[in-house]
Amino acid sequence: MHRRSLLAAGASTLAAPAFAQPANSRVVRFVPQSDLTVIDPVITTAYVTRNHALLVYDQLYGYDANLNPTPQMIEGHTLEDDNRRWTFRLREGLRFHDGTPVRGADCIASIKRWAARDSLGQAMMARLAEMTTPDDRTFVIRLNRPYGPMLHTLAKIGPSALFIMPERIANGTDPFTQIREVVGSGPFRWKPDERVVGARVVYERFADYKPRADQPIAWSGGPKIAHFDRVEWTVMPDAATKAAALANGEIDWWENPPNDLIPLLRRSRDIQMDNASPLGTVGSGIFNCLHPPFNNPAIRRAVVGAMSQADFMIAAAGTEPGIYRDNVGIFTPGTPLANDAGMEIITRPRDIERSKRELREAGYNGERVVLMGASDQPALTALSEVGHDLLKKLGMNVDFQVMDWGSVVQRRASKEPIDKGGWSMFHTTWFGIDSVNPLGYQVLRSNGENAWFGWPNAPRAEELRMAWIDAPDLDSQKRIASDFQREILQQATYLPTGQYFSKTAYRKSITGVLEGIVAFWNVRRT
Repeated sequence: MHRRSLLAAGASTLAAPAFAQPANSRVVRFVPQSDLTVIDPVITTAYVTRNHALLVYDQLYGYDANLNPTPQMIEGHTLEDDNRRWTFRLREGLRFHDGTPVRGADCIASIKRWAARDSLGQAMMARLAEMTTPDDRTFVIRLNRPYGPMLHTLAKIGPSALFIMPERIANGTDPFTQIREVVGSGPFRWKPDERVVGARVVYERFADYKPRADQPIAWSGGPKIAHFDRVEWTVMPDAATKAAALANGEIDWWENPPNDLIPLLRRSRDIQMDNASPLGTVGSGIFNCLHPPFNNPAIRRAVVGAMSQADFMIAAAGTEPGIYRDNVGIFTPGTPLANDAGMEIITRPRDIERSKRELREAGYNGERVVLMGASDQPALTALSEVGHDLLKKLGMNVDFQVMDWGSVVQRRASKEPIDKGGWSMFHTTWFGIDSVNPLGYQVLRSNGENAWFGWPNAPRAEELRMAWIDAPDLDSQKRIASDFQREILQQATYLPTGQYFSKTAYRKSITGVLEGIVAFWNVRRT
């Protein structure tokens, strides 16, 4: 392959890298998965925006090594009134990048704006009586009835995580409109004056950030200590260019090298590779349930029944043993809620003629299907191409529109029909940590216009999702999760395409890269 030959050429010069930084350099150079086209973590679930937000903003709670919530901005909390009154106390000395102190009012405003878009936030707000601020360092959440996942909600680390911004910005910006000013209280501040669209994003260390003085560092928990003065993101056009830049020392860290380049990268004595996430990555094909043809559940079921998860996963990850799993349901394999309820539609033998007949019987009549495909992320490109091939084999009238991922992220927000610039389907992926329960996994929301992109409307599934919150124990949660999965697959609200494992790659001259998230605290040069 062309990119393999380019990497090989770059690898041959490793003995004398032309671009490597000196050992005392206070700049880390990073190649993200795509350009940063959306700066607001509330209005998108794009991981590149989440990674940007982890640099700039801070969170009330983080996750420890066992994925238990642990205080981050919070000093401590109390729970009273039959588990209906939560009182949170902020750590002393927290400041925003504009110099103003972080107050309870900022937290309440941020929670309100975020909750209007997020599934966990919506579940919490459905139980809310009021939120108040007794003093600047305290805020109170009083509920009508208990809400068990409160701390998991505030600690959410996946896309659409809760980040704290100033009250003036949170209250002054509609949840469905992008913020115009990036002001956080995290360990780095954004440099808008150095932003070059499609090429460069820059952050600098926030000197007044006060990291926690306790707790081990893991996931999003523990002290967030910035060892670099600058973090520079460089957007590069293709995998071959990125691989050669990493091999030559032009960059320090490549977020998501494609799996077919891993063997070549392993040949370099200067490159370290770690698992991007211990729970892997899960794929999902997103149907637009507002407009024909995928507003018809029977048509969606015909597509799900025709799919081979192995085809999708081999294209995205390769054939190396253990690199992917098929026959995967809606929850991450190996986690407590994973089950086989309703899986017959996924595990049955593939029969394309049967599926074409089911499609006709469902009422498909040649309507145009606009499939958006990402051109600049190899895994998403592969998933989109397999999805395109599947729809064509079914005899659907497919308009395959390929664009960069940033454009997909922007266009998927449109609810317009396809003749007015809308879309019918796209493919995306999620870290396994984000699909372990019915609340955190955004594609499982089935409350119509308030759901995630695609906007499926499945009332029974939504009832079960809400019932899961009130389940008294894990056994009860498992029973509900089985019923929930059966209903999601029956309604075919999305296309679950399997699970695969990927790597992140960086030069051995840096250390402290955390497993599971893309974070720049704790990272330092050796």
